[in-house]
Amino acid sequence: MEMIRKQRKSDLDDVTRIWLTSNLGAHDFIPEEYWKGNLDAVRSAIGGAEVYVHEDARGRLDGFIGLDGEFIEGLFVAEGARSHGVGKMLLDHAKSRKRRLELSVYRKNTRAAAFYNREGFTVTSEGIDADTGERELTMFWSADTTE
Repeated sequence: MEMIRKQRKSDLDDVTRIWLTSNLGAHDFIPEEYWKGNLDAVRSAIGGAEVYVHEDARGRLDGFIGLDGEFIEGLFVAEGARSHGVGKMLLDHAKSRKRRLELSVYRKNTRAAAFYNREGFTVTSEGIDADTGERELTMFWSADTTE
């Protein structure tokens, strides 16, 4: 049975793998070395963060969402599970726990930006990511505007 649950310590390898492969696939405009170079720091941060994972019907992790308060640090879905509702389920789970959500997405990641737009997020600002030099959009959602 599919389910969303809080991350366990035993999930860390799967979550980290999904993070890396998803970033490499979605952000081909950023050098691969950037993602690989940040892997250890991200692995450490994910271990202590508010993370919810999605398990498929066979009990395998195929996606996760990481939150820092009302900020979505990342929403990642394994390649084979994309376009099957996993991202929407994870986002709906976060929406059920928070009244407001905010995130940043690279402008060139048009697939992700369109997904968030469909899910009720609006662009509130645009800036430059200091780490990569890439343009990013800040997007916001509020339960108050969807009720």
